[in-house]
Amino acid sequence: MISKKASRLRRARKTRMKIRELGATRLTVNRTPRHIYAQVLTASGDKVIAEASTLDKTLRAGSTGNIEAAQKVGGLIAERAKAAGITSVAFDRSGYKYHGRVKALADAARESGLEF
Repeated sequence: MISKKASRLRRARKTRMKIRELGATRLTVNRTPRHIYAQVLTASGDKVIAEASTLDKTLRAGSTGNIEAAQKVGGLIAERAKAAGITSVAFDRSGYKYHGRVKALADAARESGLEF
């Protein structure tokens, strides 16, 4: 029987191969029960352009494992990506459902000016 994590990683690998084929800069998301992390990576995937998470000192004050925290991370990653000169990315949800905290992060990043 395939584990839940192995299934998620299989889905993530499929998405990442398509993004690499397109040659797009990608916004990748990782979530744990307590925190959510976001990174903007180069098209080749070897360099981090911008990063944000609930571990940042500005976001750590309140609750870190809910939709509101994910929205704040989405806004922060969009600001940092725009400061680095990135306006368009491909969204890599890392095999997670586009629902809940992942969706909240993506919507907040779009509202803050990232296009995907």
